[in-house]
Amino acid sequence: MAENHRRTVRDLRRGNRAAVLRRLYFQGPMSRQALGPVTGLSSGSISNVVTELAAEGLVEEAGLVESDGGRPRTLLRVAPRAGYLIGIDIGETRVRAELFDLAMTELARCELPLSGGARDIDTVVAHTARSVAAVLEESGVAVEALTGIGVGVPGIVERAPGGAVVHGQTVGWDAVPLEELLRGATGLPPATAFHISNGTVALGQAEMWYGGGRGTTDAAIVLFGSGVGACIVTDGQIHGIDHGTPAEFGHLTVQVRGRTCRCGSRGCLEAYTGAQAILRRWHEAGGPGPEEATEEHGISRLVAAARPADEGTEADPTALAILDDTAEYLAAGLSDLVNLFQPQRILIGGWAGLQLGPLLLDTIRERTRGYALHHPGRHTEITLSTLGPDAITQGAATLPLNHLLHHTTTARPPASAERLPR
Repeated sequence: MAENHRRTVRDLRRGNRAAVLRRLYFQGPMSRQALGPVTGLSSGSISNVVTELAAEGLVEEAGLVESDGGRPRTLLRVAPRAGYLIGIDIGETRVRAELFDLAMTELARCELPLSGGARDIDTVVAHTARSVAAVLEESGVAVEALTGIGVGVPGIVERAPGGAVVHGQTVGWDAVPLEELLRGATGLPPATAFHISNGTVALGQAEMWYGGGRGTTDAAIVLFGSGVGACIVTDGQIHGIDHGTPAEFGHLTVQVRGRTCRCGSRGCLEAYTGAQAILRRWHEAGGPGPEEATEEHGISRLVAAARPADEGTEADPTALAILDDTAEYLAAGLSDLVNLFQPQRILIGGWAGLQLGPLLLDTIRERTRGYALHHPGRHTEITLSTLGPDAITQGAATLPLNHLLHHTTTARPPASAERLPR
C-alpha cells in the first residue's frame, strides 16, 4: 500500500513556526515585512506565527527600523531568556558543563577533573550530575525553564528505546546506557530533554553556526585532544548530527603494522597524533614520562621545549622532531579528508590542536597539499578553530537548541519560571 505523504495542518503550522524561528535566530533582528521574502510565507501567515510565538515568550520586539516613506517597522528577535540550555562536554580528562540562554550567553559553568580518566563510567555519571546541579544553582535557573541538555561524548551514539547508548571503544565503554544513567543520577523531571551526540559532531555544529565554518557549505572540523576525530559537513548538512555518529577519522590506518592504538588496532592516525600518543613518543625519545603530568601540561611542556620563551635557550631537537613527525602524520590524515570530501575549509580544533596549531599550521598546510590530489588540495583552506578549547561544551548546547529551532511546538515556561536575582 502506498504511504500517505500529505502534510497535515499541524505539520504546516510546525514548519511555518520553525522557518520563522530559524530566520530570526540566525539573521535577526528582522521585521515582519522582511520575514516574508526569506521564508516564502504570506504576510498573514507571518502575522499569525509571530503573534503565536510572541504569546509564548519565544519572540520579542527588538527596536524599530525606518521604512521607505512609511511608519517605522518593529524588529523582532528570538527572546534570549525564553529558555535555557546546558551543554556538557564529557572529555577523557574532565567533565565540563555550561549553562546558556538562547543567545548562547554563558550564565554559569562547572568543571570537574576525571583523575582516573573517562573509563570509570560511575565517576563520569556522578560528575555530570554534580555539574548540572552546580550550574543550575549558580545561575538560579529553574529546572522547568530548561529547553534541554546537550551532551558531547567520546564515542559512537546509538539510539535505543531506553535512551541513547554510547559505544566508546577507546575509553572502554561498551554499549553504555548513558541517557538512562544520567536521568537516574540527575533526578531531573522526565520531561527534561537529553540530546546526546559525539563530541566532535557537537564541535562541528558550533563551528558551523558561530565559528570558522560560517560561510561554507562543505567543511571538515577536526578535533585533536586525547583522541582524534572529525565532523564532516557536505552541502550544509552535518553528517551524524541526528544520530551522533562521527567520522572515525582518528582510526584511519596511516601505518601498516604500525603502533598499537587505544582502540586495539594498529597504525591508526590517533596512535601517532592523539595527545596521549604524542607524549608517549616523546618519552620514548628521551622526554619526560607521559604519566608525570596531565596531558594538557605535557603538551604545553613539549611546545615550550620546541619553542623556548627565553631567546637565549636553544630549541630541544627531540621535541622539534616529535612535532615534525606529528605534522607529517596529521597532513597525511588531512589529505584523506581532502581527497574524499573536497571540503572548502578544514578547521583544526580541540585543546591539543589549538596548542599545537600555531606551531605546526604552516607545515601541515604545505604537507597536506603535497599528499592530496592537486585540484582539491589547492581549493581547501586549512585553518584553526575560532571558538577555543571550550567549543565542545558550546556545541553540546546547540543540540537542544537545534531541536527547538526545527521541531518546536510550544515554548518552555518564559522568564517567570526563573529564580534569577533582581
